[in-house]
Amino acid sequence: MHLTILETGRPPELIRGQFPDYPAMFESLLRPFIPGLSCRVVAVLDGDVLPDPETTDAALITGSPAGVYDDLAWISPLKNWIQRAADCGVPQVGICFGHQLMAEAFGGRVHKAPQGWGLGRHSYRINSTEPWMGSARKTLHLAASHQDQVLDMPATARILAHSTFTPHAALIYDHAPAISFQGHPEFSPHFADALIRSRRGIRVSQALADEALDTLQAPLDGDVVAAWIAGFLAEASRSRTG
Repeated sequence: MHLTILETGRPPELIRGQFPDYPAMFESLLRPFIPGLSCRVVAVLDGDVLPDPETTDAALITGSPAGVYDDLAWISPLKNWIQRAADCGVPQVGICFGHQLMAEAFGGRVHKAPQGWGLGRHSYRINSTEPWMGSARKTLHLAASHQDQVLDMPATARILAHSTFTPHAALIYDHAPAISFQGHPEFSPHFADALIRSRRGIRVSQALADEALDTLQAPLDGDVVAAWIAGFLAEASRSRTG
């Protein structure tokens, strides 16, 4: 499978040299679950030209420190690309910012949530089991790092996972082959820890950061979501070509 990774953000400069970039994190996460995976990175935040959806096998939109409502030159073209890719039947996966921009592109509404920052290990209830998810499970645990949330989901979306803090934690779309997650399956506990510490007392309060750091002692389910993404992409690709 050839996956186009649309890079919309990078780790904070303070820790950037200590960890891989987000596309590399995703490639490392997905490779054990997708035989023959090859990846192309399109750094949309740097102004890279978006690919032709007609020749794109599958796409993943990464997380970003940007908000979908920010006045950045690359956001509107990427939003339009998501819509065109959906019309072409391109399987798409959105993570954090990608989750939010996908929701906006398909008619939802995203903004800063009244709940404030979502940090650390978050737990979500699974609403339904899709064929590509394998065995059923009731909960999912992922690293979170976001102020914004999908406040109103698109009419074509269904909730795949939720929590009290994040009601639209994972979405699946009925009008297009697309799924998205607010949490970060690509974040290791080590990276999530470093990310929170880089923002402690700067972007988030010390008390909130310390509370979030404590939650990272429990396991994360990034590999579970990786297997789901692999299953989803395989099924969507078969449907597109079949």
